Amino acid sequence: MSFTLFPSRMARWVIPNVRSFSTSRVLRSDLSFQVFGPEKEEASRSPIVFLHGLFGSKQNNRSISKALARDLKRQVFIVDLRNHGQSFHSKEHNYTVMAEDVVKFIQQQSLGKGAKAAMTVALDSPDLVSALVPVDNAPVNAALKSDFGKYVRGMQRIEAENVTKQSDADKILQEYEEKEFFFQQALPIRQFLLTNLVRSPEDQTMKFRVPLSVIGASINNMADFPYRDHGAAQYHGPTLFVRGTRSRYVSDETIPAIKNFFPNAEVADVEAGHWLISENPEAFRQVVVKFLKDAP
Repeated sequence: MSFTLFPSRMARWVIPNVRSFSTSRVLRSDLSFQVFGPEKEEASRSPIVFLHGLFGSKQNNRSISKALARDLKRQVFIVDLRNHGQSFHSKEHNYTVMAEDVVKFIQQQSLGKGAKAAMTVALDSPDLVSALVPVDNAPVNAALKSDFGKYVRGMQRIEAENVTKQSDADKILQEYEEKEFFFQQALPIRQFLLTNLVRSPEDQTMKFRVPLSVIGASINNMADFPYRDHGAAQYHGPTLFVRGTRSRYVSDETIPAIKNFFPNAEVADVEAGHWLISENPEAFRQVVVKFLKDAP
C-alpha cells in the first residue's frame, strides 16, 4: 500500500509494549481494527500496530501482518485510521489528530509500549513506543509527488455520475491520470483507489467509503510533518526506515533530518519503488523480521 504517489505519506508502524485480545472490533474511539497472531498469554514479544497509508485501509496489510505475526510470534494489530476503512469520519484530518487517535487506541487496548502518523506518535509519546518502522517516508515537509487533487476530482466525478460498475469508475479515473509521469504506475494506482468503492444499498450506485470532501481539503496537510524544529522532540528507541531503491521519498538528503529526530535510526533498502510492501513483500519481511527480532 505504499507507492510513489501518496499512500505511504501516512504509512507507518507502532510497536507497543504489551498486547491485547484477538478479535476484530470497533472501539469507542471508532478506530476499527483486527488482530493476528497468538493469544496474549502465548505471545513471546510485544505486539505490533500496523498503520496504512492515505486512501488505504487495514485490509491492505492483512497478508504481511499474518506473515509477521507468524515469524515473530507477536500479535499484529491492523488499524483503520480516521476517515478510512470502517473507522469514523471527521472534518479534521491531519497527522496530529491521527496520532492522537492512535495514542488513544494504544491506551484503550492497554498496549503500553505509527510514515508520518506513527513518527508523530513516537515523538509525542515516546514512552508508548518500543520500536518504530516507518515505511518509505521521512520526517520532512515534502510535496506529494503527483497532482493528487486530480485523482480526488476524478473520484468525486465517479460519485456524481452514479456509476454502477467498477469498470465504468475505472474509465473515469483514467481521464485524471498524469500519463507522462505515471505511464507504468497508472493501473495499480487506479486499482488501489478503487478499493474504496462500495455499493450503495439504496440505489446500487458506487460510492467511496472515504469522505472525499474532507480528504481533498486536507491534501496539503499530508505533505507536511508536524515537527519543524529538529530539537523540539526526539525518539531514542530503535527505529528502522525502510525505503524503496526506486522511490524518491527517503533520499540521502533526508538522512540528517532522520538522525535529528530519531538518533538511533537505521536505514534499510528494498529493491522496489514506493509500493515496496506489495512490490517486494519477501525482502520487506526479511529486513523487518531481522530488525524486530532484536527489538524489545
